Amino acid sequence: MSLTPLVALAATEAGAGINPWLVGVGVFVLLLALLGGLLAFGGGRDHS
Repeated sequence: MSLTPLVALAATEAGAGINPWLVGVGVFVLLLALLGGLLAFGGGRDHS
């Protein structure tokens, strides 16, 4: 059996999986939280 029909069959039967937009929003929120923590703990210090 050829590989092409198997790939087509697997593509049609596979679920959508994890939504990429959801992953992107989650990573964005995580990075914003890390940036907020950086500003909260080190934003008021002057290193000159």
